[in-house]
Amino acid sequence: MPPSAAYRAATCHQDLGPDFYDIVQPARFPDLILRYRNQRWAEKVGLGSLTDEEWIDHFGRFTPLPENLDQPLALRYHGHQFRSYNPHLGDGRGFLFAQVRDAEDGRLLDLATKGSGQTPWSRHADGRLTLKGGVREILATEMLEALGVDTSKSFSLIETGEDLERGDEPSPTRSSVLVRLSHSHIRIGTFQRFLYLNEPHNIRKLLDYSVRTYMPEIWHDDEAARAIAFLEEVCRRVARMGAQWMAAGFVHGVLNTDNINITGESFDYGSWRFLPSYDPAFTAAYFDETGLYAFGRQPDALLWNLYRLAECLLPLAPQASLEQALATFEPALHREFPATITRRLGLQSKGVEQDGALAKAVWTFLHESKAPFEQTFFDWYGGALSTERAKKSPSSAIYDQASFEPVQHALSTFEPTPGIRFDHPYFAREKPCTMLIEEVEALWAPIAAEDNWSSLKTKLGDIRNMAEAYVSAFD
Repeated sequence: MPPSAAYRAATCHQDLGPDFYDIVQPARFPDLILRYRNQRWAEKVGLGSLTDEEWIDHFGRFTPLPENLDQPLALRYHGHQFRSYNPHLGDGRGFLFAQVRDAEDGRLLDLATKGSGQTPWSRHADGRLTLKGGVREILATEMLEALGVDTSKSFSLIETGEDLERGDEPSPTRSSVLVRLSHSHIRIGTFQRFLYLNEPHNIRKLLDYSVRTYMPEIWHDDEAARAIAFLEEVCRRVARMGAQWMAAGFVHGVLNTDNINITGESFDYGSWRFLPSYDPAFTAAYFDETGLYAFGRQPDALLWNLYRLAECLLPLAPQASLEQALATFEPALHREFPATITRRLGLQSKGVEQDGALAKAVWTFLHESKAPFEQTFFDWYGGALSTERAKKSPSSAIYDQASFEPVQHALSTFEPTPGIRFDHPYFAREKPCTMLIEEVEALWAPIAAEDNWSSLKTKLGDIRNMAEAYVSAFD
């Protein structure tokens, strides 16, 4: 392994001390079959030269990376789950395995697991992950990354040779261990745990670590000012993430406080879905019977979670100042959403007002027409210059309706993003790459029946082709 590979960070989660994690041992699996390796991101963090055998050793047996964490850390946290507080959470089937640096921008990144065995927080569960669950997370993260959403990256998936019993899919079912790459696994629920335990010294310690490590530019020597600046920054980052979800037509499904991290990066994919067409009541989780986390309610859910973070900072800053910091969220959301819609359409921003008018026109059209969500963005990528291509779309008749006229007018005032690749083969197709639930099931079926991974590999190639076509908009 080259010297520039994974290394112990100057600030490391382990340095927070044992109040923040438990040292655990990974499970020993009967078999280890490498099913997915994210070579693009491996190169970015200095692990691209690993052989497959070395890869399996580190991400299947969890042999420590050189000059990194000596032992895995199961992180401690609490959280509100569907608005009910649960003080018995924590990494129940995962751990922090290593922390590395992005070679491009120096960001600290976590390599953390899902399905790596039982921990003190497993609550009598087996600590395992189904192979289907791992495949689903790969599909979610690859698609979201291609659509310009700040998301964790599925780094590795290894099938582990165990038969698992599950109530929500045919059992016994195959097992796997996933490694995800993420900017941070510090959650709102991490702060909540110390509020529940009445440990303000640990809230202070976590705040200082978070600011120094992930947002040093907002540091203030005054503690109250530091806490307020931190809350404002988290509000901005979470608002950006929420805007990106909405523009992508994505429903996370389970927006509990333990699933929202402080760096505003989407992660922990369970019951996710993409919209077929605009529907604010669309839910992803079959158990979300009240629609608490429906597509259209996601911004409200995120803000509710941020209020819980503010409560945790009350020992450090005045309530009135924290409430004022929370007011950062909605303006940030209203600023980020139009900008994200504009980028999704491959257009140059014309400022908040005109971007907002375009976003309103598009959103109204999608709501009134029920046009296919992703098809609409695909057809009009590049704005008015795509008119002839849109005429060949399966949705072309919808664009002749009166409800599309405001969109057509708004598009005519925008210029395409410099460097947009209209000649990219992706735009020669009639239909875009999508990730609807029936497609996910169709990709899984041959794996389950015949151990045939060819359709999945083809789909991942299709997603990366889309990402390459859109790259100028999301740079």
